[in-house]
Amino acid sequence: MSQNKIELTKMRTFYRLISLCSAILFLSFVISFFVNAATGEWRSLAPGLELGEFNASKPSFVGDSKITVVRIDPILWDLELIGVSSTGESTGKTTRQWCDKYGLVAAINAGMFGADYRTHLGYFRSREHVNNSTFNAYQSVAAFSPKVGKDLPVFRILDMDEPGIIKAKILSDYSSVVQNLRLIKRPGKNRWSQQEKIWSEAALGEDSQGRVLFIFCRSPYTMHDFNQELLALDIGLVAAQHLEGGPEAQLYLHIGNVEYEMFGSYETLFCENDSNNFPWSIPNVLGVRLRP
Repeated sequence: MSQNKIELTKMRTFYRLISLCSAILFLSFVISFFVNAATGEWRSLAPGLELGEFNASKPSFVGDSKITVVRIDPILWDLELIGVSSTGESTGKTTRQWCDKYGLVAAINAGMFGADYRTHLGYFRSREHVNNSTFNAYQSVAAFSPKVGKDLPVFRILDMDEPGIIKAKILSDYSSVVQNLRLIKRPGKNRWSQQEKIWSEAALGEDSQGRVLFIFCRSPYTMHDFNQELLALDIGLVAAQHLEGGPEAQLYLHIGNVEYEMFGSYETLFCENDSNNFPWSIPNVLGVRLRP
């Protein structure tokens, strides 16, 4: 082989190695991008208050398929159920309006409500105020604000069909209790079978450290698929309940120079499009404020 051919072979080998290294670097970047997008990164907004944004692994056919989670340490932040019946307001408000008027840094739907536009569907008590005194068939109860002298978790999502869970005991242990449809049963079991209906979703969750999770996704999913997406995220989710779907689903957060106002749109047989461009008024919210 001539010297020129040897040199040419060396050059070709060199450039192939360069191309291979570039391809490996690019592939590593792509893998890293999608892994980071799936797992997300928590942004600290204040001690005990964090914001996470995640890309769903299976994109919806509508919207950006982002799942937003506000993570709240209930030791540092107080939860409060606020609504038309407890405040004497004549009409409902958006989550932003509830926050602005009642000094909340964040708020999400408290759950579905009746035709009278005030009564929660399921048991609902906020300290001394009772919005609905009747338990229905919904299997998830969020309890918080333990009564004085009770050595209990500050916040807990309870499964009503678990042995030992007694309604009277929950009410004697906690000052605030709200019942909603269950999404995920402790310790992380998807309780929705597959269905055709899809919607934007607002949900309440609890993680393995007992922290509160406000969860929102405008892009519509079946609740079976949405639960699978939540369980696949690296957020330690152990339990969750459905709060609201479609255009009424919403989440508002405002602390310092960080402000998010999110609201849903799509709901099968009700609002089958992604065109809703404003938050709807709702009668009850679950809000967050700094503990005194």
